Amino acid sequence: MFQSFDDVASSENSAERIAALRARLAELDFDGFIVPRSDEHQGEYVAAYAERLRWLTGFSGSAGLAIIMADAAAIFVDGRYTIQVTEQVDTAVMTPQHLIEAPPATWIENNLRSGQRLAYDPWLLTSSQVERFGKACRKAGAELVPAGTNPIDDIWSDQPARPAGAITAQPLQFAGKSSADKLSDIKSDLASAGANALVLTLPDSIAWAFNIRGSDVAHNPVALALAIIRQDQPAQLFMSAERIPEDARTAIEKVATIEAPGSFGHHLEQLGKDKAKVSLDAAWAPQAIAEILTDAGATVIKQTDPCILPKAVKNRVEIEGARAAHHRDGIAMVRFLTWFDREAPGGGLDEVSAATKLEGFRADTGELKEISFDSISGAGPHAAIPHYRVSVRSNLKIEPGNIYLVDSGAQYIDGTTDITRTMIVGEPSAEMKDRFTRVLKGMINLTRVRFPAGTSGGNLDVLARQALWTAGLDFDHGTGHGVGSYLSVHEGPARFSKADTTKLQAGMILSNEPGYYKQGEFGIRIENLVVVREPEDIPGGERPMHWLETLTLCPIDRRLIAAKLMTDEELAWLNAYHTRVHDELSPALDKDEAAWLKQATAEITA
Repeated sequence: MFQSFDDVASSENSAERIAALRARLAELDFDGFIVPRSDEHQGEYVAAYAERLRWLTGFSGSAGLAIIMADAAAIFVDGRYTIQVTEQVDTAVMTPQHLIEAPPATWIENNLRSGQRLAYDPWLLTSSQVERFGKACRKAGAELVPAGTNPIDDIWSDQPARPAGAITAQPLQFAGKSSADKLSDIKSDLASAGANALVLTLPDSIAWAFNIRGSDVAHNPVALALAIIRQDQPAQLFMSAERIPEDARTAIEKVATIEAPGSFGHHLEQLGKDKAKVSLDAAWAPQAIAEILTDAGATVIKQTDPCILPKAVKNRVEIEGARAAHHRDGIAMVRFLTWFDREAPGGGLDEVSAATKLEGFRADTGELKEISFDSISGAGPHAAIPHYRVSVRSNLKIEPGNIYLVDSGAQYIDGTTDITRTMIVGEPSAEMKDRFTRVLKGMINLTRVRFPAGTSGGNLDVLARQALWTAGLDFDHGTGHGVGSYLSVHEGPARFSKADTTKLQAGMILSNEPGYYKQGEFGIRIENLVVVREPEDIPGGERPMHWLETLTLCPIDRRLIAAKLMTDEELAWLNAYHTRVHDELSPALDKDEAAWLKQATAEITA
């Protein structure tokens, strides 16, 4: 099993740990400390040693930040975790805050007093965060100061060791572009920016640029490494040579030298001695790197990581790999759903057994490298928690009359998948069918859109919400995120979100996953992955328009659909999609599975 159902989050010790942190801060002459949910690489998923926020507070979400003062403590989470945070943290010790509506900078400005010193770990905050929090401190008459060592590490006696998993080369047959060509493009970007060198800190950017994969972070095939790319010298990849097998080392050494991780600071200082102009992404790179470079005499040029956009725009080989991965994953999903429909009515299933079985069907493909995230396996009220993580302690039975939601995905060498399906066990209520159909309408209408070049995900997000909005409903998360190619399941820069301004480009793979959540009762989400296609002419039109190709192949629960709420165009799309799912997957299924799929994809009429 790639997924563990152990209770990783608990607030039982948080009061004691926060007290210990406050005592340590007093020893260091600090009045408070910022605790982000991040590591030195600023990735969404972190290794066990970097789960400082979870260890301190009990909160296990993938995004969050806490501020601990001597007489106050707050934890900031976004809309995905507003329910979860109240269930996981000790609210007698910490006050949950909405990350967007009441951001940390505002809290700092309103809660710090003149003369106080708020500390931070410069390896865990980006330059942009330090600038923002420093400004808030100054408004309060306080001071933001770097800590020499992380005070949580000082009190975390059994902190796990840093990972050092094996490195593998990503073959050209799946990468579609050589590392040499990628690095050449990066150097051209540096020249355009007037930079002599680039420091890369994001693990998936490094994995993409050097065509390598790793296993340092659960569910993400990346290595926790750093890199320096210079115009006039071979690139430098900072990771222990002992982790790299011969075939991967041979591939890497064609384009880069392999340097000891401990020498990274020395090489940054050398850039300073050379008076280099160094490109650094202030939104992602740790403040510590900027400080080392500046103190050594380098000029820091703030520039978006040049790997982010080309990594998001998949090449032809990567898109073909994504299609193959989704076909394989669709077969596993149909086998799971066939099993689920047979077993669930008997009342013997629970959230853990369902998630375990689904992972087993994916493993049976013989191609599963990892799951792409911990499966969100939620029954009844747990389905209403958008990023619910099932544990042995929280495990609920899947009972008749309840909705079951499973959001899951897989890592295959040719592609990353992410799919959500919501099913009913027994008979749904009229309210369930209404909400489900409105979510489905939103997913379909976003899928069917045609849009001109220059359109952003923010321009399109409303299409997924319109049917909910007309009934006075909404969901408190983005409609979709970018997805990597055997890389991170959450990948920037493009997304379907109210605030997104990134221009959608052909080759980008994104999720389309509107939802609805009734706290304490049920939740609904329907998710397919789509790839942006090249613009095409529309008969009678004047401009070519992009369109979205659906990659995900899996039926949508017909029992939850109120067909009378759907338009003829929406029903036509759904029936055509189900016909495609049936025709593409049924040849790989056994007799019982094929019979189930035929019924699950039968035509729906108003």
